Amino acid sequence: MSAAHLPVFCDVDTGVDDAMALVYLFGSAEADIVGIASTAGNVGVQQVCENNLGLLELCGVAGVPVSKGADAPLAIPLRTAEDTHGPQGLGYARLPAPTASLTDDDAAQAWVRAAHTHPRELIGLATGPLTNLALAVRAEPELPRLLRRLVIMGGSFDYRGNTTPVAEWNTSVDPEAAAEVFAAWNGAEDLPIVLGLNVTENIAMTPELLSRLADAAGAPSPPMSVHDVRGTASSAENPVIRVLEDAMRFYFEFHHDQGEGYLAHLHDPLAAAVALDPALVTCRPAAVDVELAGTLTRGMTIADWSGHWGREPNALIGVQVDAAAFFDHFIDRVGAFARTLSRR
Repeated sequence: MSAAHLPVFCDVDTGVDDAMALVYLFGSAEADIVGIASTAGNVGVQQVCENNLGLLELCGVAGVPVSKGADAPLAIPLRTAEDTHGPQGLGYARLPAPTASLTDDDAAQAWVRAAHTHPRELIGLATGPLTNLALAVRAEPELPRLLRRLVIMGGSFDYRGNTTPVAEWNTSVDPEAAAEVFAAWNGAEDLPIVLGLNVTENIAMTPELLSRLADAAGAPSPPMSVHDVRGTASSAENPVIRVLEDAMRFYFEFHHDQGEGYLAHLHDPLAAAVALDPALVTCRPAAVDVELAGTLTRGMTIADWSGHWGREPNALIGVQVDAAAFFDHFIDRVGAFARTLSRR
């Protein structure tokens, strides 16, 4: 498989950082996005579907099938994160009405169909709860051996959680699904790359970096400030930059209110970049499992670094990333793509 043609299947709960991850992939010449699965998480699954279709419309990307996933996690009620991502999942941004429709396949069927269409070539990217992927593995137990690569944004390893003291959001929304997915990769030859908060929180978007992105798109925009009136709309002429700035402003405000500063962690764009180029992160192999019964620790991802369980590794866990190099790469790629849409 040539590096100029990498079939990628995305499972997302679009959200602000999922949207930025998708735009990154749209702007990556080597990525052939063969499907987008919508999963309930940051917002409900129907809104996620609308966000995915709207992003494709905004970016002028045609022919990418979008499928609807499960309405709820495997075993527990759905929790969503409008406080983090806004009522519609994209902060203050508004997307154009889509002209495309959803596929007839549900998301689990879409996973399996894509894997069989591109056996040993398909790159899977999961940046939301793992409900759809768990259902796909139930339907096709050979899925781990059909994929060329799987990158998961989820979990937190030797690091705090962002939903409970120990649990990361995606895993916490559907811990049973995460546990099933990790178990499915036991004994697999090609282990999933798992990017937890311990590495993704190094990818902190700031107003200065967002302004650099606008400059790269040929749509200069003054840096946002914590002193701005909340919800101030972007004045960028570029349609993609305008949507990203309106989405990011809400995300900045949320992180500021959490005491983390006027910044935002771009968990999912890192995962998208690693899906195309695993060398962007340093990984360590380990056996990984998910706590399902702990009173205080439910949803915690645990890596057995020392082999106490006597299990072979079932994941490659990201442990180090060069954030400055990532942002140089991200800004160059997304900026160039947005510039191509500046006349729309």
